[in-house]
Amino acid sequence: MASSKLPPFELLEEPLLAFSPSDHTQTSVHPLRGLLHHGPFSKGSFGGYTSAIRIATVGPVGTFKRRGALMASLRDQHRPHDKSEYVPLYPGFEALYRVKLESAVAAAHVRWPDRVDDLPGDGDIHQRLFHAMEAALRRLDGMRDELDVVLVHFPDSWEPATRSKEFDAHDALKALGAKYNIPTQVLNDRVFTFGHTASLAWRLSTALYVKAAGTPWKLAPLKGVPDGTAYIGLAYALRGDARDAHYVTCCSQVFDMDGGGMQFVAFEARDPVEDVAEAKRNPFLSRDDMRAVLARSLELYQSRNGGVLPKRLVIHKTTAFKQEEIDGAFDALSGVAEIECIEVGAASCWRGVWLIESGHENPPYKPAMYPVPRGTTVIRSGNSVLVWVAGNAPEASTKGDYYQGGKSIPKPLQLIRHAGKGSLELIAHEALALTKMDWNNDALYDPVPVSIRYSQRLARTIANVQDLPRSVYPYRLFM
Repeated sequence: MASSKLPPFELLEEPLLAFSPSDHTQTSVHPLRGLLHHGPFSKGSFGGYTSAIRIATVGPVGTFKRRGALMASLRDQHRPHDKSEYVPLYPGFEALYRVKLESAVAAAHVRWPDRVDDLPGDGDIHQRLFHAMEAALRRLDGMRDELDVVLVHFPDSWEPATRSKEFDAHDALKALGAKYNIPTQVLNDRVFTFGHTASLAWRLSTALYVKAAGTPWKLAPLKGVPDGTAYIGLAYALRGDARDAHYVTCCSQVFDMDGGGMQFVAFEARDPVEDVAEAKRNPFLSRDDMRAVLARSLELYQSRNGGVLPKRLVIHKTTAFKQEEIDGAFDALSGVAEIECIEVGAASCWRGVWLIESGHENPPYKPAMYPVPRGTTVIRSGNSVLVWVAGNAPEASTKGDYYQGGKSIPKPLQLIRHAGKGSLELIAHEALALTKMDWNNDALYDPVPVSIRYSQRLARTIANVQDLPRSVYPYRLFM
C-alpha cells in the first residue's frame, strides 16, 4: 500500500504590534495589553488636534438615556468576568486613549419615534427608514465641527425594516456616512444588556477611537519582510441583474508594511459579465480592468509616500488569479520590482491535531488538550503553503494555553502563489501578521488577513448600495 508523508511543519513567531512610532520598545503580541501598558500608537499626535472625542446619537426616543448611559460607562473602569486569561482590566477611556470621551452638543442627538411604523415620509418602511437616516446625517453634517462619531441604535423590534432581500440598513447607513464623511457606530439591543462589561468596553472604545481617526496599534517590523513592501486586498461583487451584470471590485488601499493605509478604491469594471454563473463561482477582472484598479491604488500609495513606489507589492484575493488578471497587474505595476499574487483561501479539507508524548510505549503520542499552535505552517508544494492563523496562542494568555473561541478543530488558510517568487514561509508570516490588524474587535486575531476582511466588507456594502459614488474613502467610515 502506498503512503505519503507531509513535509516538516514550521512554527512562526507571533507577530508583534507597535504602540509608538518612535519608541521601538513599545511593542506587545497582545493588542489590549499593549494599549493598557503603552497607550495607542497615535497618542503623541491625536491629542494635538482634539482634546475630546464627541459622540452624537441617533435612535428611538425611548432609548435615549440608555445610549447616554452606555457612553458614560466607557469612562469607568471595568474588571473582566469572561476570558480573564485574555481580557485585561479596562481602565476607562481617558486613561487608556489619553483623550476624553464626551457627549456632543444637545442638537447633535436625533430622536426617532419608538415605533418604526411612525417614521414620517412616503414609501414603504425601508424607504422611510432610509430617509430618516439621511435626514439625521444631513442635520449632523450641518454641525460637523461639533461631533466626531455618531452612535446609531436600531432596536431589534425594527428588524423587519432594517433588513430584507433588497435592503440592509447597516450598509445603507455606512454609504450615507461616506457621502457626508461622518463615521457611524451601529448598536442593537444586546449592547445594553451584555453582561461582560470589560469586553464590551474594550471593543466599543477601540472602535470609537479608530472612527474618530485615532490609530490604536500598527504592525512592528516583521523579520524577513523587505523594506518598501506593501499589500493590496481585492474583493469582487456582482452588480446589476443577470442581463446586464458588471463586476464592482472593492480594493482596499495599498496597506503599508506596518498595516497602515486604510483607504480604499471603489471601482466599477467596464467590461460586462458574459457568464454570470461562472462569475459568481470564480469572479475575476479583465486585463484592462485589473490594470485600471491597480494603477489607481498605486496612485493612492504614491500620494501618501511622496511619490515613491513600493519596492515589493503583495496582492491578496480569495479566488484564483486568471492569467488576464496577472497580466493586468504587471502592466499597472511595471515600476515595482517585486509583485506577488496570492490566493488566500480556507483549506477546508485540512485539519491539524497537536500530539504530545503519551508516556506509554504504544501509542507513544496522544492528542493535546489544545489545538495546533497559531502560526503552524506546512509547505504543500512549490507555490502553496498552509498556515494556521487560528490555534493555540499561549503568549496571549496569563494562564498558559489560549485558544480563541475555544471550539472546534481549527482549519488552516491555504495560500497559493500565482505570480512572484521567494519564501513561502514569508508570505505565510505576512498573512499571520495581517490577521492582527482588524481594529473593529478586541480579539487577538481575525480568521483572515485584514487585506481580505476589509475588502470583503466594502464589496458587500457596494453590492447592497447601488448608488455609492465611485471614489476613495477612509475605511473607518465603513467599520
